[in-house]
Amino acid sequence: LNAAAEREELSEREVFLRAQIDDLARARETLLESIREIEQQTQVKFNETFDLVATEFGKTYSKLFPGGEARMWQTNPEHLSETGIEIAVQPPGKKMTALAALSGGERAMTAAALIFALIRVKPSPFYLLDEVDAALDDANVDRLSGMIREVSGTSQMLVVTHNKKTMELASQMYGVTMQEP
Repeated sequence: LNAAAEREELSEREVFLRAQIDDLARARETLLESIREIEQQTQVKFNETFDLVATEFGKTYSKLFPGGEARMWQTNPEHLSETGIEIAVQPPGKKMTALAALSGGERAMTAAALIFALIRVKPSPFYLLDEVDAALDDANVDRLSGMIREVSGTSQMLVVTHNKKTMELASQMYGVTMQEP
């Protein structure tokens, strides 16, 4: 006796659920389109910033290693989620080589060149550098100190170091000592 009423009720429920499924499908498509737009914009912005950093990296490396040359490139620039970043450098008097073949000091100066390239492209009011000069000889410490001095004109630099030559840069110095064992 209730079959007609139940059928009507189930028919209304089916219409409601189909409307919900259609709404979810439209929402999914809208979300996927938004994700595609965001990924495309991110890709463009990343590539623009990467190109600026790569250019500054070459300039900064040449400043830290007079007569040296550095290149930085993406392995797959068309796909941000799959790309890697490669770096090759040529210290003065040597051939172009990958980072793994460099000495500790050369790697440290290459890393410093990358850091200062990033600073030039996207400046910040404050920087903390921890033992960036640990693997450097005196000549390289002098060149690195020049870069720190240059940046400290527009930004606050906090440098943690044990190197006396680097300490000479400081306008303020805080020392930490340990008790005797």
